[in-house]
Amino acid sequence: MRTERGKSGEIQPDNHKLYGMQTARAVDNFALDYKKTNLQLIYAIATVKKAAAMTYQKLGIGKDGVYAAIDYACDMVLKGKADDAFVTDALQGGAGTSTNMNVNEVIANLALQKLGFHIGSYDIIHPLDDVNRGQSTNDVYPTALRIAAIQMLRKLSESCAKLQQALQTKENEFDNILKLGRTELMDAIPITLGQEFGAYAQAIARDRWRLYKVEERLRQVNIGGTAVGAGNNAERKYRFGVIEVLRELTGIGLAAAEYPMDITQNNDVFVEVSGLLKALSVNLMKISNDLRLMNSGPKGGLAEITLASMQMGSTIMPGKVNPVIPEMIMQVSMRVMANDFAISTAASHGEFELNAFLPLIADSLLESLALLTNAAELFRTKCIELIKPNPERCKELLELSYAFATAYTPLLGYDKVCEIIEKSSGNPQKAKEMLDD
Repeated sequence: MRTERGKSGEIQPDNHKLYGMQTARAVDNFALDYKKTNLQLIYAIATVKKAAAMTYQKLGIGKDGVYAAIDYACDMVLKGKADDAFVTDALQGGAGTSTNMNVNEVIANLALQKLGFHIGSYDIIHPLDDVNRGQSTNDVYPTALRIAAIQMLRKLSESCAKLQQALQTKENEFDNILKLGRTELMDAIPITLGQEFGAYAQAIARDRWRLYKVEERLRQVNIGGTAVGAGNNAERKYRFGVIEVLRELTGIGLAAAEYPMDITQNNDVFVEVSGLLKALSVNLMKISNDLRLMNSGPKGGLAEITLASMQMGSTIMPGKVNPVIPEMIMQVSMRVMANDFAISTAASHGEFELNAFLPLIADSLLESLALLTNAAELFRTKCIELIKPNPERCKELLELSYAFATAYTPLLGYDKVCEIIEKSSGNPQKAKEMLDD
């Protein structure tokens, strides 16, 4: 056991624990047993710490070997070697300070081990004086969140591109299959099954483009702004240098915010990104529900398409198969919509120079990004690509309808066509013969 002391008292963590007193306090204070801070955010914070350490090495600032060891420790974190040491709950008070301290303590102790010192020897490498030098949670956390969001947005955009392509493949495959179009769930006019899938592809294409463009909004970061965006306690050369290193490390065209205080205070950019994720969710839900309806049956429903049988559908009804993939996609969409509400509410409560509720924004946004990326991939591979059309059923339902009648209105007039349909006594074939006469 080792002893760590601070303003809030002292603790005796196990010697093998890489985190220290501040993390232990946070674990106790925020013991929600909900879920841990997203590892993508942890890695992004570690990337910021690495950029700071590399900048200080270039500037010749700090004790010999300290920032080289911190740099090494950051690499260990980024390789996933310390995942178990990141234990703070995703939802926490303090605008993310506990998560930042968790990373600071783990990196400090990994660096100490690298130099051959015992964990907790903070007189050699200090979590705040060294790892967090020239930084604040208020510039580290938002910068890291932007980096993590951009990285995950790129993956989501790629998944959407593949989904769009799969829908376009079905558009071409189903191009010659005539079926009944519907408006407000009622018979409308003839269309092709391919046209429906083409419309779905267009919707996903718009989502893909919007997500691609919104990355620009996230590239401005407030690193170097420290507590409120004014750059207190950060060396001028560090402020200008760290952003360049961060660009090199991430491969992202990050830019120093023109007005760092704005980035520190205001989180509307995350609301904007979340809104686009909600738009994607709306489209995924609409497409999924259409597929459920077209697949309904197999005898008592529309049965215009057949979705792949993925698993047993009932524990009491033999042979029943459910549209489980579209159902999952719809639930993901509902979750993302709920997360959007949480993000909007949290962002609106950023009083004065800082938003205390950034952890909720971060957790909700990164969860939505991860869910949608995986959902789009599963939707493509386990549903869209496996859909089989039922052309005969499509033809049967079309012929049982009055969908053909609209084509006669330019010649006979709307009222006359309605009159003939009424006289046909519910027999579409008879109505067609009367209209032709």
